[in-house]
Amino acid sequence: MGVFVFLPLVLPLTALPVARLAEQHLHPRLATHFLTALAVVLAVCSTLCLGLLVVVGTAQLPGNPLPDGWSDAEVRDAVPYDEVAGKAAIAALVTVAAACAATARRHRRVRRRAWSALAGMPERQLVVLPDGTPYAYALPGGGRGRDRDRAGRIVVSSALLDCLNSRERTALFAHERAHLTERHHRSLLAVRLAARANPLLRPLQAAVAYTTERWADEEAARTTGSRTLVARAIGKAALVSRGAPTPTLAGIAGAGPVPRRVAALLAPAPAAMTWPSFFTRAGLAIWTAAAGTLGSALSSANATVTLFFVLKTSTHL
Repeated sequence: MGVFVFLPLVLPLTALPVARLAEQHLHPRLATHFLTALAVVLAVCSTLCLGLLVVVGTAQLPGNPLPDGWSDAEVRDAVPYDEVAGKAAIAALVTVAAACAATARRHRRVRRRAWSALAGMPERQLVVLPDGTPYAYALPGGGRGRDRDRAGRIVVSSALLDCLNSRERTALFAHERAHLTERHHRSLLAVRLAARANPLLRPLQAAVAYTTERWADEEAARTTGSRTLVARAIGKAALVSRGAPTPTLAGIAGAGPVPRRVAALLAPAPAAMTWPSFFTRAGLAIWTAAAGTLGSALSSANATVTLFFVLKTSTHL
């Protein structure tokens, strides 16, 4: 495997420049899909890399239940700095597993509490809660058992509606409806888990939080026919709202620099959803990121196959 086994751990360093260029130059829909896929693939590859290192590191520990052949010199030679890298990977993988599990639990807990707050409310998409705190967010449907086919809801407090006029409320509802229709919570949760798996991917988490809001902004502008109206609604909601209860539930005052969103709405609509030319700055970064992601996946696959055959040989299977 050689030093290439560490490649998936360091390739996420490209996340910051790629995230900046993608959110600035790609259509929000395309940027969301691209950055989410990039984050998930890089996170899976880096986690697999840690797992391979853990196999080598664990085999060196006294009293481990692994076959004796796994601690042979041939196995250790497959990984550079096997003693340090293997033992460090054990702690890193435990931390990753704990962080991802905690994030998933919090997401489920917040969704469960949000649905509990709607108990007894009318069965319709828009739910207005009598609350003195201004907020609005899209609550995804689904669930377990009898709730599996439950439809998503748009949850808005009466305090926020009081701050908006009728046309601004229409823009608000269109924005939140776009979050539900396009299932933005899935992208937000995926990149959040990816960032827990590898902290170098945090720029992609912030970028996707921004691009999903921009995507919903554009859908609201298309629905209402007024970009200025949506910009005004966003600005007013952001001034008074506390946002969604968790980053994985999207809302009009959610993550992302509001001034940038308003400025984008006051500008012409973004270009059609096409990949930029390789000879542009954004195109060079994006195609390079795609190539790097492919390289990370191939490196992980190669390391997995190599270690498999080394372990197989060492245990005479």
